Amino acid sequence: LYLTATASKMSILGLKKKQPKTFKVKVITMDAEMEFSCEVKWKGKDLFDLVCRTVGLRETWFFGLRYTVKDTYAWLKPEKRVLDQEVPKDSPITFHFLAKFFPEKVEEELVQEITQHLFFLQVKKQILDEEIFCSPEASVLLASYAVQAKYGDYDPNFHKPGFLAQDELLPKRVLMQYQMTADMWEEKITAWYAEHRGIARDEAEMEYLKIAQDLEMYGVSYFAITQNKRDTDLLLGVDAQGLHIYSPNSKLNPNKSFPWSDIRNISYSEKEFTIKPLDKKKDVFKFYSSQLRVNKLILQLCIGNHDLFMRRRKVDSIEVQQMKAQAKEEKARKKMERQILAREKQMREEAERAKEEMERRLFQLQDEARLANEALLRSEETADLLAEKAQIAEEEAKLLAHKAAEAEQERQRLEVTAMKTKEEKRLMEQKMREAEQLAVKLVEQSERRLKEADHLKQDLTEAKDAERRAKQKLLEITKTTYPVRDYESASTRLDFKDSDMKRLSMEIERERLEYMEKSKHLQDQLKELKSEIESLKLEEQQQQAGLYGLHSEARGYVQEPRNSAYMSQMAFFEEV
Repeated sequence: LYLTATASKMSILGLKKKQPKTFKVKVITMDAEMEFSCEVKWKGKDLFDLVCRTVGLRETWFFGLRYTVKDTYAWLKPEKRVLDQEVPKDSPITFHFLAKFFPEKVEEELVQEITQHLFFLQVKKQILDEEIFCSPEASVLLASYAVQAKYGDYDPNFHKPGFLAQDELLPKRVLMQYQMTADMWEEKITAWYAEHRGIARDEAEMEYLKIAQDLEMYGVSYFAITQNKRDTDLLLGVDAQGLHIYSPNSKLNPNKSFPWSDIRNISYSEKEFTIKPLDKKKDVFKFYSSQLRVNKLILQLCIGNHDLFMRRRKVDSIEVQQMKAQAKEEKARKKMERQILAREKQMREEAERAKEEMERRLFQLQDEARLANEALLRSEETADLLAEKAQIAEEEAKLLAHKAAEAEQERQRLEVTAMKTKEEKRLMEQKMREAEQLAVKLVEQSERRLKEADHLKQDLTEAKDAERRAKQKLLEITKTTYPVRDYESASTRLDFKDSDMKRLSMEIERERLEYMEKSKHLQDQLKELKSEIESLKLEEQQQQAGLYGLHSEARGYVQEPRNSAYMSQMAFFEEV
């Protein structure tokens, strides 16, 4: 931020005067840079007041304009002209607008919000630059308040991991002390940061300062000194409480302290500095500094801190009372505004949550409606399909009923046919038994005839043998005794034997012919019976196949009856 202010004064009567010579000044605050054109006759107070008006600061007694002189620093004196002091000869001349004196209790003494903010920025920088020692635990807590002051309330949806990567929040000494990554430090800071929800920026900065004011090095200005007698190197600390003497290696715990209430007088002569206690019985403390300029700076800080120390213990001036009253009203107004804003924010969040819930519910209802429509369509399709299936089932039922009726008729017909078949079977069985008996008789008769034929053949053979022997004897007798007569009688007997043999042969031939005719007739009957049996079997198989098909369509299956005796008889006749 670069601001330009022209401090030239114009004539009241409008008369033009010659413009005075000016010089440029650059003032650097903790959060801005400003440039001014100053008149050469301006005193330090003129420039300081201009800066305070520009930033809107009324608690001016804590601040000053600091500049660098060689190897040290100095504060711009308000009663002397700017150019008459040992300021740098650069153009523009650079000054730092900083807190010169620190309050004892920040919550009670810092009235304006701008004052709190400037103190917060300066103390934060001193902690990060390790000008103020801070433990790791306190550093993390202070960092969480700094984040709250910068980013507001923690929102996990907005403050994603890594959002603190560009912020300098912890001293380098703390970062080097532990083997932790940046993400781990950020996680620790965020854990504290999340607990500060609802704290405004100025409240977070005040909490930061309240913690920082308890640190040992808070608000202390250190100077290197030597003691008179021993010529020992020491450190002098000046703060709002008083003067403190430290060892060179320890800035935390003072070896000796001189509260402002116990100091009667402070003076210096060139490099010698004298502290006179209020109690005259106590020894005067003397020390030496390296430069006269440092003694002047020490005396300046002592006077300013002592004045503030005494001022705090008096009744506030009218101006301070007005400032505090205005600040109190302003804080009350801001608190009210924050409460209203918090309520509005809460109501808005609730409304947004309700809206999101309604939208979610709407989407859910839309999904449910869509699913219901899809289910309705599927149910309608299913209903149509079921209606179609029901129609098909009804038609199939009708068809099956028709087929069942046909099957029932066929069953009745088959029962009638079966009854007829049973009667025919019975008659056939009777015929079979008769044929079997006839066959048995024929077989017995044939065997008997064969035996008789064998006996007859045997008798014939014996007769022929006897005839041959008789003929031979007859011939023998005829030749010897009665040749002619006996021959005639023998011829007569032979003729008788030949007629008997012929008759017997004819009877045998007739018997054989009759047997052959009966056998042929029996074979013809057997063939007819076999053909009838085959036709009956074929007809029965066709009937059974038709009955099985009808019953399988109507009922699923039909059990075929089996007659083992009948089948065995069929096999027997086939063999016959």
